Amino acid sequence: MAEENKSCAFRTSIGGQALIEGILMRGPEKQAIVVRDQEGKLVEKVEPLRFIKDRYPILGFPLIRGTVNFLDSMVNGVKALMYSADFYPEEEAAKPSKFELWLEKHLSSKKLESAVVALAVVLGVGMSVFLFMVLPTLLTGGILHFFPGFPFWGRNLVEGLLKVIIFMAYLILCSRQKDIYRVFQYHGAEHKTIFCYEAGLPLTVENVRVQPRHHPRCGTSFLFVVICVSIIFSSIFFGIWPITNAWLRTAVHLLLLPLVVGVTYEFNRWVGRHVQESLLAKILTAPGLWMQNFTTNEPDDGMIECAIRSLELVLPSEKGKDTW
Repeated sequence: MAEENKSCAFRTSIGGQALIEGILMRGPEKQAIVVRDQEGKLVEKVEPLRFIKDRYPILGFPLIRGTVNFLDSMVNGVKALMYSADFYPEEEAAKPSKFELWLEKHLSSKKLESAVVALAVVLGVGMSVFLFMVLPTLLTGGILHFFPGFPFWGRNLVEGLLKVIIFMAYLILCSRQKDIYRVFQYHGAEHKTIFCYEAGLPLTVENVRVQPRHHPRCGTSFLFVVICVSIIFSSIFFGIWPITNAWLRTAVHLLLLPLVVGVTYEFNRWVGRHVQESLLAKILTAPGLWMQNFTTNEPDDGMIECAIRSLELVLPSEKGKDTW
């Protein structure tokens, strides 16, 4: 990655997310969704960004802003996914259930959409917390139940290893799903386009195609660092207050989660700024970059065109306003 970083003229705060046959890109002033429909045309949707920290400045403070921005990204990401999915409806629509009919009858379309988004965010966060926090703790408790004399430091080690193993297994499983493969191609197109822009090159398919597809500010890296930080925090906490009960340990993990996300966010901001010149930053980002081998694929030219257009739509009106 050293050669890749040297090619960058600056670091931008613009970031994105892969969608179903499209890309969501967020800039300092607005966000854009660009989707290629079934006829092959690019459909664009641009919206101004409203940041909650502008209304409540305290939510923009370090360690607090990480959790706030993470939840905000989750909400916007789910909305964008739903929007892109509408362009590719299922061939055979299933008959609505009684519950779905009740919702349509008692809720307006806007309220129904908000309810669906809220439910999706809760389920998404809940599944991540269960897989990468709760499940490793419960499995460790179950395994070590048969080894009552196992040292406490060993318990923390086993739990940490299980977190990493489950995370990697999850990524590998997702990467082998046929439908997800194309989404990960768009993910690669997003990274390549941002690298091209950061290098100060014209945004053309030819220039974007030769860029790397692993970016230090990727969400994959963020999640991996969340797991690593949670391992460090829990090892320190349980080293001071030894707790063996699996349910109590799970409760502590959940209480520490906002702090873990906050620290991870600040860490990502630091490495995002210094990865070009700092050897330490390059070393710290290397594992997360390697993980992106499972979540990014090489895109085709049509996907690159989509990524370029989405980036062009969110470029700030004032040059340099997006500098990271």
